[in-house]
This record gives sequence, structure tokens and C-alpha cells, in this order.
Amino acid sequence: MYQRPTPPTGPTPTAGRRRFTRKALLAASALGVVTALLAPVRAGAAPAPAAAPTAATPLAANGQLRVCGRQLCNASGQAVALNGMSTHGTQWYAQCVTDGSLNALATDWRADVLRVSTYVQEGGYETDPAGFTARAQKFIDAAHARGMYAVIDWHMLTPGDPNANLARAKTFFTAMAKKYKDHPGVLYEIANEPSGVSWSAIKSYSEQIIPVIRAQDPDAVVLVGTRAWSSFGVSEGSNESEVVNNPVRASNIMYTFHFYAASHREEYLNSLDRASDRLPVFVTEFGTQNYAGEGANDFAMSQRYLDLMKRKKISWTNWNYSDDHRSGAVFKTGTCNGSNWTGTGVLKEAGVWIRERIRQ
Repeated sequence: MYQRPTPPTGPTPTAGRRRFTRKALLAASALGVVTALLAPVRAGAAPAPAAAPTAATPLAANGQLRVCGRQLCNASGQAVALNGMSTHGTQWYAQCVTDGSLNALATDWRADVLRVSTYVQEGGYETDPAGFTARAQKFIDAAHARGMYAVIDWHMLTPGDPNANLARAKTFFTAMAKKYKDHPGVLYEIANEPSGVSWSAIKSYSEQIIPVIRAQDPDAVVLVGTRAWSSFGVSEGSNESEVVNNPVRASNIMYTFHFYAASHREEYLNSLDRASDRLPVFVTEFGTQNYAGEGANDFAMSQRYLDLMKRKKISWTNWNYSDDHRSGAVFKTGTCNGSNWTGTGVLKEAGVWIRERIRQ
């Protein structure tokens, strides 16, 4: 998110060979796993009896994803668009990612994907690398158990140069790729929102991190952040041409674009439209508010973006699945301290709106 304000003080969270066959088997198993979902209750309560699913989960239905041309495609080569939610920073809002909340996301919201955001600074990964790696894996595993894909988001924000955290990124993505090398349900987002840095520097970083992932997991899609808070450079006076003319030297990758509809108007929408004609794009973060994820919702402008993304089969995850006090958090403040996650009664205005779009 663009220049995100510091969240309020709150409760402290508790702390190669091709592999298509193996991954396909794991994807198929997701249909069976989802029948064992826990009821939306707090930790320690006994699980309710599982109900049989009425349809295949997104993961079971689509299997290993790959980039084909400018599209994200499933194991059968058909273009697909994933729709879902992004967590807030797991150092602040781990209490919003529970069995109950993920059951709601998978079955009530009918989401395809969960983006798990591991901040690097701001009280995140650098303070406890092993702890935050384990926390991210816990949430990714929980998404998989419910038949959803997971975006592994290396949420670098400040500093804006991803190279400042190159060594940490190599360690993190080595651990993640080793764990998920045989699983079809992950996408690796290697740099959340680069800012104040050239595209050539971002490209250099990407060409050092992607081989680290590929050494363990040669099949998964990698998502590459773009300049100026993943705006294809628009927020710093450029446009998508710098990526089109100098793409990252790697296959099976997509480029990320972020927008906040109340702040980012025609110039951003047009850049997304043009870029997606030339490049594979995944919108890993957007909001219906201003660039800080707060203020009034602009649903009319948001719908224009969603209409474009639907027409062009561009995947997206909305910011954010928490009860932060800002208007961009979908749950009403205090929801994450309770046990009720379903329906619209627990949702803010933006939550009601985005839940309906995902369900559609």
C-alpha cells in the first residue's frame, strides 16, 4: 500500500526435475481435505462434523498454475482469474487469520486465493526470521487445507529498494520453496512495493531471487513487483514501457500492479489496461479507498477496475482481511477478538462490497 500509516497499537500476535505429477496429486487431494474444515470457533474448541463439499475447490479444480502468453492458466491450459483477499501484516493481525476466518473466506466468501503478507521491517520478519517464516507457513497451509491458493508475499515497504533485503529474501524464499516445491498451490511474490528505486535495480534483484526459488521449485509462478509502489512507475512519473522494453529474464512470471481507487484515477487505470496487453499482470493489492487504505470508498471507480480485470482475466487480491480501524479493513473493529466471521453483519462497507464481488 502506498505510504501506509503505522497501525495502531493492538494485541500482540502469538508468536531440476519437473514435479507436475506430484503437484497434480496434491491438488486433487485438496477436494478431500476441504471436507475436514474446522467449524469457525476459537482455538481449543472441538471441531464440528465436516460437511461434504458440493463442488471442487479452486485448487482441486485448477491444479498447477502457469503463465501462458499474458494469462494465468490452469493445469489444462485454460486462462483463469483468481479472486481473493490479502492478510494485513501478520506481526499486527495474526489474530484475524484463524480456522474460523479462513473457513468463512473459503466457503462464505468463496475466495480462490489468500495473500499472506510477511512484512520485512516494521516489526516483521527481520525481528524473528524463523518465527515469521513459521507463521507464514501456518497460514499458507491453512489456505491449502481449504482448497485455496496462497500468494507468499515478501512485504517489503520501507526501505523501498528490494536489494536492501536481498540476503533476507534469499533465506526466506529458500525456506519457502523447499517446503512448497511439490505443492501446486503457491505463487511467490518477491517484492511487494518497490519505491524510490529504478526499474533496472528491481530487475537485478528479481534476477537474483528467481533462481533461488527455481532451484527448489521450478514450476511455480513468480510475481515481480514494479516501480513506484507496484504502479508500473506511474506514481513516479513513468509508465509500463520500462518493463515492456526491459523485461525480467525469466519465464513463468507475472508483474504486479497495485491501485487504490479513490486516489488512482484514469492514468493508473489506463496503464493497467495497456500493460496487460503486453505483459502478464496480477493485481496483488488494491483498495476502494485512498492510497493509505482509509477514507471514503469510491465504489464507482473500483468497479471500473474490476470490470477491466474481469474482461481481461486479471487475478486480484483485495487489501485487507483484518479488523484494522481503517475503512480498507473488511471487518468491523473488534471482530477478530470474537468467533463470528460469516455474513455481512461483521463487515464494514468495503467488506460488504468486496465480499459480494468475490462471491460473484
